[in-house]
Amino acid sequence: QVQLVESGGGLVQPGGALKLSCAASGSAFSGYGMAWYRQAPGEQRELVASITRDGFTNYADSVKRRFIISRDNAKSTVYLQMNVLRPEDTAVYYCHVRELVCESPGPRCREVWGQGTQVTVSL
Repeated sequence: QVQLVESGGGLVQPGGALKLSCAASGSAFSGYGMAWYRQAPGEQRELVASITRDGFTNYADSVKRRFIISRDNAKSTVYLQMNVLRPEDTAVYYCHVRELVCESPGPRCREVWGQGTQVTVSL
């Protein structure tokens, strides 16, 4: 089965930086678009950044010019470099496959998410 595992979260001071990683296994990683979402307590999950299989990127207005999404197909990994972090960036960050993943035998199509990694920005 396709699986995603996030890492790199933690506690950082305002103005600091973190780099999140999302490692994929069990699939042809290079064939999928990927994305990072985040969810704060009591808030809706929101799209932070996305990257296509060809490397085209999009960002939420709140993180544009601060965050960078990238991918390394040789390592089956997508990254989120987060710079100039603010307290309002505090959330659980989730990696996501943009397309439905359909596995044999038979039609077994599903969304694929990582388990999430906590990012806390505080003094």
